[in-house]
Amino acid sequence: MTSDVEKEPGPTGDSPELGTPTPPEPEKRKREYKEFGHEEEKATHANVDMSTIELKAEDLYDKEKVDLETIVIDDVFTLLQCTTEGLTRAEVERRLELFGPNKLEHEKQNAFLQFLSFMWNPLSWVMEGAALVAIALSNGEGRAPDWEDFVGIILLLFVNSTIGFYEERNAGNAVAALMDSLAPKAKVKRDGSWSEIESANLVPGDMISFKIGDIVPADCRLTESINVSIDQAALTGESLPINKKEGDQCFSGSTCKNGEAEGVVISTGANTFFGRAASLVGQDDDTTGHLQKILAQIGSFCLVSIGIFVLAEIFCLYAGFRYSYRRGLDNILVLLIGGIPIAMPTVLSVTLAVGAQQLAKHKAIVTRITAIEELAGVTILCSDKTGTLTTNKLTIDRNTIRTYGPFSAEDVILFAAYASRTENQDAIDSSVVGAIGDPSRARAGIKLLDFKPFNPVDKRTEITYREESTGKLKRVTKGMTGMIIELCTRNKTEEVENQLEADVEEFATRGLRALAVAYEELDGNDPEAEGNGFELIGLLAIFDPPRDDTKQTIDDAIALGVKVKMVTGDQLAIAKETGRRLGLGDHMYAAKVLKDGPLPGSKFSSLDEMIMDADGFAGVFPEHKYEIVKRLQALGHLCAMTGDGANDAPALSRANVGIAVEGATDAARGAADIVLTEPGLSTIVHAIRGSRVIFQRMRNYSIYACAVTIRIVMSFAILAFTYKFDFPPFMILIIALLNDGTIMTLSVDRVLPSMTPDSWDLIEIFAFAIAYGIYLTASTVALVCTILETNFFQDKFGVSLATSNPIDHNDPQLHMIVYLQVAIISQALIFVTRSHGFFFMERPSLALMCAFCIAQLISSIIAAYGDWGFTKIQAISGGWIGIVWVWNIVWFLPLDWIKFAMKATIVKRLRERQQRETQKQVQTTGVPITRTQSRAASVHESLYSNRVSFIKRAARKVGFGGKVSMKPEELQRFSSIQAQRAGATLARNPSRT
Repeated sequence: MTSDVEKEPGPTGDSPELGTPTPPEPEKRKREYKEFGHEEEKATHANVDMSTIELKAEDLYDKEKVDLETIVIDDVFTLLQCTTEGLTRAEVERRLELFGPNKLEHEKQNAFLQFLSFMWNPLSWVMEGAALVAIALSNGEGRAPDWEDFVGIILLLFVNSTIGFYEERNAGNAVAALMDSLAPKAKVKRDGSWSEIESANLVPGDMISFKIGDIVPADCRLTESINVSIDQAALTGESLPINKKEGDQCFSGSTCKNGEAEGVVISTGANTFFGRAASLVGQDDDTTGHLQKILAQIGSFCLVSIGIFVLAEIFCLYAGFRYSYRRGLDNILVLLIGGIPIAMPTVLSVTLAVGAQQLAKHKAIVTRITAIEELAGVTILCSDKTGTLTTNKLTIDRNTIRTYGPFSAEDVILFAAYASRTENQDAIDSSVVGAIGDPSRARAGIKLLDFKPFNPVDKRTEITYREESTGKLKRVTKGMTGMIIELCTRNKTEEVENQLEADVEEFATRGLRALAVAYEELDGNDPEAEGNGFELIGLLAIFDPPRDDTKQTIDDAIALGVKVKMVTGDQLAIAKETGRRLGLGDHMYAAKVLKDGPLPGSKFSSLDEMIMDADGFAGVFPEHKYEIVKRLQALGHLCAMTGDGANDAPALSRANVGIAVEGATDAARGAADIVLTEPGLSTIVHAIRGSRVIFQRMRNYSIYACAVTIRIVMSFAILAFTYKFDFPPFMILIIALLNDGTIMTLSVDRVLPSMTPDSWDLIEIFAFAIAYGIYLTASTVALVCTILETNFFQDKFGVSLATSNPIDHNDPQLHMIVYLQVAIISQALIFVTRSHGFFFMERPSLALMCAFCIAQLISSIIAAYGDWGFTKIQAISGGWIGIVWVWNIVWFLPLDWIKFAMKATIVKRLRERQQRETQKQVQTTGVPITRTQSRAASVHESLYSNRVSFIKRAARKVGFGGKVSMKPEELQRFSSIQAQRAGATLARNPSRT
């Protein structure tokens, strides 16, 4: 009967070389198989006076004094003032007051203040100013306040705020999702007995236990461990479950995949590794959205345009023409109401909301609709590896199987499958059995006699079986290379050992885990008898393979002008191997370079330059991912970050667009802006293309809105200066309502996406807007001049006005003619701004065409029948309506040529200047920076930042909510810091018992 643990080499008499005396061999060198994996550290003692347990501030990061990842468990108990019998209930109550509950706090925002915050931005300020003028400043001269304009403006203002409030209120709360991810129940030992409690009631020093399938409820150090393996991929990004022994640390939120354990809690709630990741979510104070910054700049452009002409009217009308107070105010109100794109936030919100519905058809759920606009401009996609680029499922790499002796690669896989569990499998057994295709083959043709599962001591599995076809007894073992080769005695030559050593080292450099397989035969029928000696037959490579569609997705992203960088918590060798397989490249660096910077003498002069050149980073913690995204954003890039685990949540939150892939944890989905519901990254390419379509719609509208602003303020200011023309403010409100109602249909317009990342080149937008605005102003002024200065229309078409010989400059029918002319040609402008070539070459959507026709029909009906005395207008004849339509058509046709002329001259020069500045910057810094106009720091951003800070200050004053604040400690030493703080807190608050 032999030992169950390990077999001795078989007798030399069984060797084929028997018969010749063997000369004494020189002592063989001890071989070291450089397996890929974690290096173990030996236990140490804390170099502090354990009797006082006073940890000074300067000791906090001194790893030589206290490092609770490695110090002996006895020192942990001393620091935390606890025993294996658990805490008393009185001590638990005391510690709950000291450390707080084991859950994550999140800030609750007051709904009313949140709603008011949407009325605190430049666009709203102008609307509010116009409303104030209409109701408060319009009193006088025996006339009532301008209630009609006031009600219309306030109505639009509330519609905009309501839409914004609704969108933001429905967005997912990342911190709440992280909180929900914590284990709800925990098994704890208190007063010497075990019980199940809410995990929120755990405190440092509690004794807890967990088993296979449980979620670890708090950060702890293990006091007992039976075959424990922990899946912490969602926290650290490591693709393989990690074996844990007594004294090791387990993180809150990780999952026990095998075995059972007991441990002592060293940290709870916001102080855990998991809690630290939660505190990074939303930590950034730059809460100003990218689209909000664009809106602020467009709003400022409109403000400046309106301000210039309002000042001009004040001086000209009051000082020059000696207008009465109320008459001048009505003219100013026309500019205020007509100049600002009142419904711009509403139009863009509807465009984004419709776009979100369209993306949902491609299995992409948008949780923050403004992220669609930012996705269109993304230049760098930072992707997590485990579960995102890869399947997060271990697989045998058939292309790298090494065989020794007469066995084929298929034989090696089949033998390895024999030596694997077919039920209750761990990750490695599952991958081996999965490699043979049909799992039933793992027991087909054999009769199982004895099976020894994996254990941390032997580090291998073993099966003894009878081959049904021959009746022979055979034994197969698989496991760590060093353990397996020590068992082997048959055909174990120097050449085989050299080859094995080289193969294992090659696997390690490529990030592949080696699994050795050996085989022996037994004589007789005793399954516990000694065999004829194990022979090494093969070496399997285990890895986490890329998803089937990942490589194509990356190629598609690159074709769209988006550079992909891998950012993973896994080891550098694994990252490089995955990068090579996906065509990403292997210019990858360990996370420590983010702290140390490029090595002296390297080709990189700065860390930013290295980050831009890198294909990826490995071994990163949540703060590293966050830092990488932050630095890329500082270089002017819009970054998207994909991920699936809680460790990705901080970077998902910081990125311009956070994307949670299918199967992501609640924490990742809560922090993300877009959640994918279909496996793989191919949906991202659909989302990028879709977002660029939406971006084009918004850009088209922005040019249109700015052009209308210019044409309104210029037209009516010039007419006021020239003819003392007093246009009724209410009709400007009607024009705005009809225009914006029609433009809403741009959200479903037919446009083509660009093949490069989109950016808001606002100078270009404003240049087009000014050109179109001046031209449309000319069309209106020319019409009024023709009517007032000549009798052309009266003589040719037999039409007339309410006044004649001479025509009153403020004839109510003339007001109606101007209204109709401005309403028609202003809306028609959208067909020019939406097209790249001639307007008739790009077919608009049916919805836009129908809306345009309905709006023009309404405008024409108002012109024909609108006798509204309070607005100083009067209906006009069908002849005048026909004249206005023909006039507008004649003036509309040259608009395309103005567009082409702008592209060939001013816009071309602007782009060339921008390219020269970019090239000059690259030569100066060496970093290829892609800055967009919208990313520049400016007063426009601060206007929207003020909105955010205003609401936060107001919330604090009235006592709504409070945020957990944590200092950005280094997470590699996080467990040391946790227990030190817990010990220090207990020392400052000694027990009275």
